[in-house]
Amino acid sequence: MESTIAAIATAMSESGIGIVRISGENAVHIADQIYRTKTGKRMFSRFDSHTIHYGFIVDDENGRDEIIDEVMVSLMKAPRSYTAEDTVEINCHGGILVVKRVLETVLKHGARLAQPGEFTKRAFLNGRIDLSKAEAVMDVIHSKNEFALKSSLGQLRGSVSDIVKKLRGELIYEIAFIESALDDPEHISLEGYKERLEEKADTIIKELEKLLKASDNGRIRKEGINTVIVGKPNAGKSSLLNLLVGEDKAIVTDVAGTTRDVLEVSIRLHGISLNVTDTAGIRFTEDIVEKIGVEKAKKYASEADLIVYVVDGSMPLDESDYEIMKLIADKKAIVLLNKTDLVPAITEESIFSDMERFLKELPSFGQREIEIIRTSTKENVGIDLFENKLKEMFFHGEISFNDEIVITNMRHKEVLKDAYESMLQVKKSLENDMPEDFYSIDLMSAYASLGTIIGEEVGEDLVNEIFSEFCMGK
Repeated sequence: MESTIAAIATAMSESGIGIVRISGENAVHIADQIYRTKTGKRMFSRFDSHTIHYGFIVDDENGRDEIIDEVMVSLMKAPRSYTAEDTVEINCHGGILVVKRVLETVLKHGARLAQPGEFTKRAFLNGRIDLSKAEAVMDVIHSKNEFALKSSLGQLRGSVSDIVKKLRGELIYEIAFIESALDDPEHISLEGYKERLEEKADTIIKELEKLLKASDNGRIRKEGINTVIVGKPNAGKSSLLNLLVGEDKAIVTDVAGTTRDVLEVSIRLHGISLNVTDTAGIRFTEDIVEKIGVEKAKKYASEADLIVYVVDGSMPLDESDYEIMKLIADKKAIVLLNKTDLVPAITEESIFSDMERFLKELPSFGQREIEIIRTSTKENVGIDLFENKLKEMFFHGEISFNDEIVITNMRHKEVLKDAYESMLQVKKSLENDMPEDFYSIDLMSAYASLGTIIGEEVGEDLVNEIFSEFCMGK
């Protein structure tokens, strides 16, 4: 924290502009050594905060000023900067060589190379942002769709911080009341307190339940629906993938078993992100390579958020289909009755009837959410129904971008679970009429758990781990 750091803050590729960022107590001094005005003057230290200046970056290693690049340099003095430290940003031309030369010159004059995420880490350690806002910075950078971006920006503005601080405020009030009453029973009475605490505990539990309930959808909206396409060979799985992608990603032939390995691709359908995996056709085979592909298909299906089961409607169901049904017994699944342009051998009713009969034998029967849609990948029929069904299954019919707080960070979800369990323990102690200090212990546990979200109850190792995931220069 005492050293001055520097890094390239833009992508290392040819572009119009490249930015070298400097932060720390010597940032202004370093800029003063390497910046010259249009008339050759060295006067950067005289500039006011939050101003930008035209000039040149020079290297005076050989006793004379060698111009490296024509630049615009901005100055933001502490504490009104991203890191809450003196910060200088050099906007130079975006060539890879020139950006590296500017950075080398900065390092030569006293800065050290910043670690990944160190600028944001300093913003956190200096108290400018809390840990949840710091994580939101990384989420904004890695946003894959509009929902992820809006959610991350909301978290950056404090949506998660605000609700966590509110809950912690309510918890610490109850903790302080109990401790004060236990220390001074003559002046602070606990009579009737259990009923009031039970009401407060119910309110907090409901708020935590709401956040946890939205967290699974939050992860899906942020990262995309992990979707696995399964079916027998030549059912139209690869044709479906190509249709969704809009180009020929998978090889399509009339020869059964063409796809032997998995093919993964990310696509967007009207705001929905799908991480699609096309798998080998599932059937009984003696081909060793194809067997490996079938086993891979089963493994990917077991880990999926959604299984798309493509059925060849021109062929009757067989043992391979029943094997596939086992994969979708406890999963969200969409069955595409494909090749409806051909003479049908099966119907939606017959598929559902067979599934009902077969799945009743499985322990997970009744826990599935399965839809059947008629499609023809050859004639692009039924794909719009497929997209609408996705919205119904995962987003209650629409992709909304309202101000609802949605937990998209899995670390936050685990912490909320811990806080939720602690509050349930408070309820249990109340029901068993336990002494008041038992309530205080579990309330403090919930308080501490929530504190790890915003960084008030977090160790150095976790902080380092979080910021190590950041890109260089941020």
